[in-house]
Amino acid sequence: MIPSEGSKAPRISLTDADGKKVKLSNFKGQKVVLYFYPRDNTPGCTKEACGFRTDLAKFKRANTAVLGVSTDTEASHQKFRENYDLNFPLLADTDHKVAEAYGVWQEKNMYGKKSWGVKRTTFIIDEDGRIAKVFKKVNTETHSKDVLEALAEMK
Repeated sequence: MIPSEGSKAPRISLTDADGKKVKLSNFKGQKVVLYFYPRDNTPGCTKEACGFRTDLAKFKRANTAVLGVSTDTEASHQKFRENYDLNFPLLADTDHKVAEAYGVWQEKNMYGKKSWGVKRTTFIIDEDGRIAKVFKKVNTETHSKDVLEALAEMK
């Protein structure tokens, strides 16, 4: 089940593309945009990541970190980062434990074939580690701007 707005954000301890451990607690005192996406180097995920890349300075001005999470490996994240010059951490949740904690590891049905995977979902986590906003429906083309708008409304 996806945690509700106002609830404490589940803990995170994952490695980034360089193998460095990243925890939510590393970002105490700032907001965090935690976005879950299905796969590196796919069209929708690339549009979404490039939007965050382009707008990263605006997120920094809003004292907000951006973290992308998928079940891909560190090596896959490195290629994705290099291919699109991504300037924020991509976290490897290869055992999908964090995706499960956030309720985004779900059964999908594509062309009649059922499989498990990450449902594209974004969380804004406030300075106190609480979930301030959940985006269950994401338009990959405009998502970064949509998140910035939500952050501006929180001031």
